[in-house]
Amino acid sequence: MRRRLLTVALLCVVSLSAPSTASATHNPADAAAGWLARQLVDGDHVEVDFGGVKYPDQGATIDAVFAFAAARASDDHTDRAIAWLARPEIAAGYLGTDGESYAGAHAKLLLAAQVTGKNPAAFAGVDLPAGLRGLLTPSGRFSDRSAFGDFSNAFTQSLALLALDRTSAGAPAAAVDFLVGTQCPDGGFPLSFGVTPCVSDVDSTALVTQALRATGKNLDAQEGLTWLTGVQAANGGFGVGTAAPNANSTGLAGQALRSGGRLLAAAKAKSFLRGLQVGCTAPAGNRGAIAYDASGFDPSTAGRATAQGVLGLAGVGLANLHAGGRHDAPVLTCP
Repeated sequence: MRRRLLTVALLCVVSLSAPSTASATHNPADAAAGWLARQLVDGDHVEVDFGGVKYPDQGATIDAVFAFAAARASDDHTDRAIAWLARPEIAAGYLGTDGESYAGAHAKLLLAAQVTGKNPAAFAGVDLPAGLRGLLTPSGRFSDRSAFGDFSNAFTQSLALLALDRTSAGAPAAAVDFLVGTQCPDGGFPLSFGVTPCVSDVDSTALVTQALRATGKNLDAQEGLTWLTGVQAANGGFGVGTAAPNANSTGLAGQALRSGGRLLAAAKAKSFLRGLQVGCTAPAGNRGAIAYDASGFDPSTAGRATAQGVLGLAGVGLANLHAGGRHDAPVLTCP
């Protein structure tokens, strides 16, 4: 099944009781990562529900791996998730088969392999860096090779640069220049390429600024971060367009702001995220999760909201993510 990186889907989460060996924590990022770990189906992956049918979701599973690495918690679940992703049939279904090859999937899986210390040149029997470089077009854009069209976007390009920057050959200069060239007049960056007028997007700008900083384009990145601070709500949150602030966008923006040195704005974003975190008055199985927005905890949206919210709580940039930390899935300390 063809799925875009940014597909808004209902995550199928399985609430499990915390194991007796799980340690307690006051740290909000640790508690959120611990809750997220306990939602993994069979302890190693995320599923998505389309019309009552459940499918494995490799992209959302990688989001969980990034969250665990950012919090430096739930490392045992990181190991299990990356082992699941390394199964050839799982990786192939994500990267593309029968002539299909998806740039965003290659980039995201490559970064996950690097974050977890795996050999990306032999992951699930695939040379991920070579596969990604093979999708670089003359314009500098990493594009899908697919009968369904090209769904690559700012997320795809940013993840590709972040991942390839970690390789010995580095990120292609043409790909960096292409991303710089997508900047809108107001300093932010759009989600889709080649659309007029250029409309800056919070989530895209958060990813692009991290990629540009990693590849030496700090001035352009700082312009993007300035745009982000200009659209931050008074309560510290970020939303999509004129919509109310949500945990997903705020998590990504907070991560970018913290790693880019905008500490006050990052602290405000973190405060907003902490306000959405489920606390000790809620049922034990929900504690530590991050609600999507002020409407409160909803199991259909809490999985992705928590995975991306952790990024803002921890503040570790994607360029600096490395797995390793406490092995258990911590639970929120309550009286």
